[in-house]
Amino acid sequence: MPRINGERLLADLRRLAKFGAYKSGVHRPTFSPQDVEARRWLAGRFTEASLEASIDGIGNVFGRPRASGRKLLIGSHSESQNHAGWLDGALGVIYGLEVARAFREDSRTAGLPVEVASWTDEEGHFGFFLGSRSFIGDVTDEEIDQARDQNDGTPLRKALASAGLAGRKRETIAPADYVGYLEAHIEQGDVLDTAGLRLGVVTGIVGIRQYRIVFTGEANHAGTTRMGRRKDAGLALVKLAAAIADRFPLVSGPGSVWTTGAIRLEPGQPSIVPGRAEMMFQVRDIEAEQLQRFEDTLAALVAEASSAGPCAVAMETLWTVNPVPMSEAFQGALSRAAEKHAPGAFISMPSGAGHDAQILARKIPAGMLFVPSINGVSHHWSEDTAEADIALGCQTFADAAEEIARQGA
Repeated sequence: MPRINGERLLADLRRLAKFGAYKSGVHRPTFSPQDVEARRWLAGRFTEASLEASIDGIGNVFGRPRASGRKLLIGSHSESQNHAGWLDGALGVIYGLEVARAFREDSRTAGLPVEVASWTDEEGHFGFFLGSRSFIGDVTDEEIDQARDQNDGTPLRKALASAGLAGRKRETIAPADYVGYLEAHIEQGDVLDTAGLRLGVVTGIVGIRQYRIVFTGEANHAGTTRMGRRKDAGLALVKLAAAIADRFPLVSGPGSVWTTGAIRLEPGQPSIVPGRAEMMFQVRDIEAEQLQRFEDTLAALVAEASSAGPCAVAMETLWTVNPVPMSEAFQGALSRAAEKHAPGAFISMPSGAGHDAQILARKIPAGMLFVPSINGVSHHWSEDTAEADIALGCQTFADAAEEIARQGA
């Protein structure tokens, strides 16, 4: 089996973490100067690894092999959430780079073609899974024209031009050219860490539905508007949130989660009754039927709230990502490698977070491997994983990658 170089792997991860370094994590939003610089650095590292490096018109960074034959595609994303962790996404990209190097350095695997990718905007600053969806042909020019940075409203077209990517071709997949897709990631939960396990073989990735719920009332003076005549959009929002908290547990599944992730009141002043309120609401589950059950329940609660008044309440579905099972064959290869390197210290498990693998799985077989997140922390600068687990995970990943690549050779 090809041997990964643990010191080289960790050095690259630490170097990537310097782009947008924030405390012990990173702040590297999509197309920020730090993200663009990191993408260019990655392209340079791909070139040094004897891969043909390129950055396409949506910002995806590719390292393509010179060897012929059906390729094994390995990747993840390199941008971050705001003030977040150093391994979320980055781990999978550098695993891909290290696997490609390990394959090249071993005469037995040098002819197995591995392609590495860093996808754009998995974290959703401009849109959801922007880079991987573009690669499978699921992003239109109209979507790009309309997309805006959720932090500051910058148009995506302007961000692409600032990054030097305006006018570049967006690469699209030819499924017949690939054996499949592999992705490694930190778990982003505490299942592995709490149980003292070292690896997780992903069985499937949850579906996600995200909604915008808008409450329309009447803005007025907070001191002179009598309580009986108020149309307080903020109060209507709180009441609906409480109703969701009461009703959803009655219709949820064992792995269901739901989140009110953002609330906005307008005009948002302490001496003005809010005339408009907005909440961003999200549900996740591994079962499509459960997601629909949630949506039906939410629609009923919104209709009840709007009918009861005094504020009008409306909901809009912003985006939907369906649950996706991982390839059973890829799960088998990952499990065999895990049994070799961490016998009795791995499990098969679903992913509660979304990943680019669920997008690539629409076109080619896909698989995922998790390493533990210390204390289950993710999307925060204190996120971390033990160095020994990082190295172990990469060697396991490399072994599985060789088995899968040989099947397609």
